[in-house]
Formats: sequence, C-alpha cells, structure tokens
Amino acid sequence: MTTTPLPAPDELARARLLVAPSLDGGLVRELERVAGRPAEPLADVPPSPSGVPLLCVGETLPEALRTDRLLWFHSVNAGTDPLLSAGPWPAPALLTRTVGRMGERMAQYVLGWILAECQAVPEFTAQHDRAHWERLPTELIAGQTALIYGTGRIGAAVGRLLGACGVRTVGVARTTRSGPTPGAERGVVPGAAPAVPGPGPGVPGFDLVVGAGEDGGALAEARWVISTLPLTTATEGFFGAARFAAVRGATFVNVGRGATVDMGALEDALRDGRVRRAVLDVLPTEPAAPDDPVWRLPRTVITSHSSGITADEDVAVDFAACWEAVTAGRRPGLTVDVGRGY
Repeated sequence: MTTTPLPAPDELARARLLVAPSLDGGLVRELERVAGRPAEPLADVPPSPSGVPLLCVGETLPEALRTDRLLWFHSVNAGTDPLLSAGPWPAPALLTRTVGRMGERMAQYVLGWILAECQAVPEFTAQHDRAHWERLPTELIAGQTALIYGTGRIGAAVGRLLGACGVRTVGVARTTRSGPTPGAERGVVPGAAPAVPGPGPGVPGFDLVVGAGEDGGALAEARWVISTLPLTTATEGFFGAARFAAVRGATFVNVGRGATVDMGALEDALRDGRVRRAVLDVLPTEPAAPDDPVWRLPRTVITSHSSGITADEDVAVDFAACWEAVTAGRRPGLTVDVGRGY
C-alpha cells in the first residue's frame, strides 16, 4: 500500500485553490467556502508565484502541475485511472475522489436492468413493436445469486440493494483493503432481531465474500455477474476467456470500467450462450463509434457511461468531508492509494 503524507497545516493554509473551468459556478462558490479562499482556474500554465503549494479540484491534472508544488488533488470523479495513467503522480500529493451517492445510483441501475430482464421487458417491447400478443414467462429475483466484483463502496451499495430484494449476494474481493475478508459469511449479532436481506455486521452488502482466485465455482452458480471494478494494471482484461468459460448462463453487467473486459472473449461467450445477456454501461473505447462492432454484440444493451453520473452536490459534500478530515489530522476515507489505483 502506498501511503501519502497528509498536507501539513501550514502548507494547506497557504495553498492556492485551483478548480477546473468546467465546474459550475455554484459548486465553485461552495468549494471556496469550504476551503476559505478564492478559486482560480486550473490551467496548463503553472500559476505564480512558483513556491506556493497547490490544492486542485477537477477531472484532469495538467502536466505542468505534476510537481512537488501539488499538495492535494480532489477528483470530481470516482474513477481516477485517467489521472494516474496520464503521467507520474507527484509523490507527496494527496489524492482524494468523489463518490457521493454514486453507489446508490449505480445500484439502482443494476437493479433496474435485472428487473427488466426478469419481467421480460425486452421481449415484451419487441412484441409491442410487432403488435404481437403473447404471454411470456417471467422470473423472480429472490433467492437467486448475484456475483459482484468489487467490495468497496460501490460494490457494497449494489449488494445492499439486491440483498434487500432477496437476492443472495456474493462479493469478490481482489484485496482486503476495504470490505470484508474473503471467505467471510454474513454474521448475526447475538440477541438481535431476525436477519432481513441486507448487510450483516462486518460484511456490508454481501452474504459471502470470496477471493478473486476462488471465483470459479461462484461464476458457475451465479444468475448475474456484476462488475464494479476500477481500472488498474491488475484489472485490465480481468474478465477474459477463462472467467467467461466458467459462466453457466449468467447475465453480465458492467458498471466498472470497460477495459476490465476482453471484448472478444465476451462476444464468444455471448455467441455460444455461456453469457445469457450483457448490459454494458462502460466500454474500452468511449464513445463507441456507430460502426464499432460492440453495437452488433448479440443480446447486449449498451448505455452511455451514465449509471453513476456525479452531481455537483456529490463533489461538494465529499470535498467538505475530506477537508474536515485533513484539517483534523485524519486520513480521508476517500483517499486513493495511488499505488493500487483506487
């Protein structure tokens, strides 16, 4: 784990606040209020005087600012892979991110598509277009298994919502930095009320958590395979031929990062029926051009990276929480481990 030192109080006190020009005026005013100083544009030209530390809020970090002057960068996005892949990260700089209610939004996206599939919405829509009347069987989601890759904030939010609908949730953890320990089962506090679907003590969002190297059996049992994984050097192409070969008719839903999926392997699995359907909110290359082969994948729906759009309120609330933690000498919960990439 890469540990970045917290900004020193005296350095933070004199840091200049730079914000991306794309940010809404109301959000900028709130950032100014929290930080107690006026904001300046985050641009490619390094501001003067050259010795003043910088506190930046935005989507990208210009090359000119990738120096030891950078004290803290708060990303307005949850995914920080574009920031970290654009060049070496300044070693002393704290990196935090925005999550806000993104987990809630993405969980509802996942549940919406799961319910649509189980209620035969695609088939009924196609029948409507043909003015065709035919009863179709539907499916209950309670009691079925969802395999959720990623046991952090977003994966846990997906697990909680699906669990509340009676779905058995199995989390797949690549590391134990966040979320429960692989192999952990949902617990019950002695003397507590009878358990209801939802998070258990110490196992937020999941009935069971397994390690990434032990997911073969879970893939074979899953009705839905859901990815919330970030993009790192370890997760690029994570869903490849071997994992899709273990699937037995599950629907694949990706709300994490597109490049975590080998699209050729997914296509093969869709065509031979191992993957029943695919719902892809993210793609390796975005936006997909009209002639991109992804539009011709069988039984696949592609949405426009919209499952977890960040609202200005999310940025304001999370920046304020990080500011409160830093000024109190605590490491913010939204700190990014730049070595791991999340």
